[in-house]
Amino acid sequence: MISKQERRNKIKARIRGRISGTAERPRLCVFRSNKQIYAQVIDDLAGNTIVSASSKGLTEGTKSEIAAKVGEAVAKKAIEAGINTVVFDRNGFLFHGRVKSLADGARRGGLKF
Repeated sequence: MISKQERRNKIKARIRGRISGTAERPRLCVFRSNKQIYAQVIDDLAGNTIVSASSKGLTEGTKSEIAAKVGEAVAKKAIEAGINTVVFDRNGFLFHGRVKSLADGARRGGLKF
Protein backbone atom coordinates (compact mmCIF):
# COMPACT_ATOMS: atom_id res chain seq x y z
CA MET A 1 0.00 0.00 0.00
CA ILE A 2 1.43 3.35 -1.03
CA SER A 3 1.16 6.13 1.56
CA LYS A 4 -0.36 9.52 0.90
CA GLN A 5 3.05 11.20 1.14
CA GLU A 6 4.67 8.72 -1.27
CA ARG A 7 1.82 9.26 -3.74
CA ARG A 8 2.27 13.05 -3.53
CA ASN A 9 6.03 12.72 -4.02
CA LYS A 10 5.51 10.64 -7.19
CA ILE A 11 3.09 13.23 -8.57
CA LYS A 12 5.46 16.04 -7.54
CA ALA A 13 8.38 14.40 -9.38
CA ARG A 14 6.27 13.98 -12.51
CA ILE A 15 5.20 17.64 -12.41
CA ARG A 16 8.75 18.90 -11.76
CA GLY A 17 9.97 16.90 -14.74
CA ARG A 18 7.84 19.08 -16.98
CA ILE A 19 7.79 22.42 -15.14
CA SER A 20 10.80 24.66 -14.57
CA GLY A 21 11.01 28.33 -13.68
CA THR A 22 13.24 30.80 -15.52
CA ALA A 23 14.20 34.38 -14.72
CA GLU A 24 11.59 35.67 -17.20
CA ARG A 25 8.87 33.22 -16.13
CA PRO A 26 9.57 31.84 -12.65
CA ARG A 27 7.72 29.02 -10.89
CA LEU A 28 4.99 29.78 -8.33
CA CYS A 29 5.29 26.85 -5.92
CA VAL A 30 2.61 26.11 -3.31
CA PHE A 31 3.05 24.11 -0.11
CA ARG A 32 0.04 23.28 2.01
CA SER A 33 0.20 21.93 5.55
CA ASN A 34 -2.73 21.18 7.81
CA LYS A 35 -2.64 24.64 9.39
CA GLN A 36 -0.70 26.93 7.02
CA ILE A 37 -0.17 27.56 3.32
CA TYR A 38 3.02 28.87 1.74
CA ALA A 39 3.81 30.25 -1.73
CA GLN A 40 7.20 30.96 -3.32
CA VAL A 41 8.21 32.40 -6.67
CA ILE A 42 11.36 30.52 -7.68
CA ASP A 43 13.95 30.96 -10.44
CA ASP A 44 15.11 27.37 -10.99
CA LEU A 45 17.98 28.28 -13.33
CA ALA A 46 19.65 30.49 -10.70
CA GLY A 47 18.36 28.29 -7.88
CA ASN A 48 16.94 31.05 -5.70
CA THR A 49 13.62 32.20 -4.29
CA ILE A 50 12.60 35.62 -5.58
CA VAL A 51 9.60 36.32 -3.33
CA SER A 52 7.54 34.34 -0.83
CA ALA A 53 4.43 34.67 1.32
CA SER A 54 2.75 32.53 3.95
CA SER A 55 -0.33 32.41 6.11
CA LYS A 56 1.65 32.74 9.35
CA GLY A 57 0.01 35.46 11.40
CA LEU A 58 -3.23 35.47 9.40
CA THR A 59 -6.20 34.27 11.46
CA GLU A 60 -9.23 36.11 10.06
CA GLY A 61 -11.48 33.91 7.90
CA THR A 62 -11.57 30.33 6.71
CA LYS A 63 -8.53 28.45 5.42
CA SER A 64 -9.61 29.09 1.82
CA GLU A 65 -10.04 32.83 2.43
CA ILE A 66 -6.60 32.97 4.07
CA ALA A 67 -5.11 31.08 1.08
CA ALA A 68 -6.61 33.69 -1.27
CA LYS A 69 -4.99 36.46 0.81
CA VAL A 70 -1.63 34.68 0.58
CA GLY A 71 -2.08 34.45 -3.21
CA GLU A 72 -2.77 38.18 -3.44
CA ALA A 73 0.23 38.93 -1.19
CA VAL A 74 2.66 36.84 -3.26
CA ALA A 75 1.29 38.44 -6.46
CA LYS A 76 1.81 41.94 -5.04
CA LYS A 77 5.40 41.13 -4.04
CA ALA A 78 6.13 39.50 -7.41
CA ILE A 79 4.80 42.49 -9.36
CA GLU A 80 6.92 44.82 -7.20
CA ALA A 81 9.91 42.62 -8.12
CA GLY A 82 9.05 43.02 -11.83
CA ILE A 83 7.44 39.61 -12.42
CA ASN A 84 4.10 39.46 -14.26
CA THR A 85 3.90 35.89 -15.56
CA VAL A 86 4.67 32.66 -13.70
CA VAL A 87 4.39 28.91 -14.10
CA PHE A 88 2.05 27.43 -11.47
CA ASP A 89 3.42 24.44 -9.54
CA ARG A 90 0.78 22.75 -7.39
CA ASN A 91 3.54 20.63 -5.83
CA GLY A 92 1.63 17.32 -5.98
CA PHE A 93 -1.52 18.70 -4.34
CA LEU A 94 -4.86 18.58 -6.11
CA PHE A 95 -5.91 21.83 -7.79
CA HIS A 96 -8.88 22.16 -5.46
CA GLY A 97 -9.77 23.92 -2.23
CA ARG A 98 -6.96 25.97 -0.71
CA VAL A 99 -4.57 25.48 -3.63
CA LYS A 100 -7.21 26.74 -6.07
CA SER A 101 -8.04 29.67 -3.74
CA LEU A 102 -4.37 30.67 -3.65
CA ALA A 103 -4.16 30.50 -7.46
CA ASP A 104 -7.32 32.60 -7.84
CA GLY A 105 -5.96 35.14 -5.34
CA ALA A 106 -2.68 35.37 -7.28
CA ARG A 107 -4.63 35.94 -10.50
CA ARG A 108 -6.70 38.66 -8.79
CA GLY A 109 -3.42 40.20 -7.59
CA GLY A 110 -2.25 40.54 -11.21
CA LEU A 111 -0.13 37.46 -11.94
CA LYS A 112 -0.69 35.66 -15.24
CA PHE A 113 -0.46 31.87 -15.57
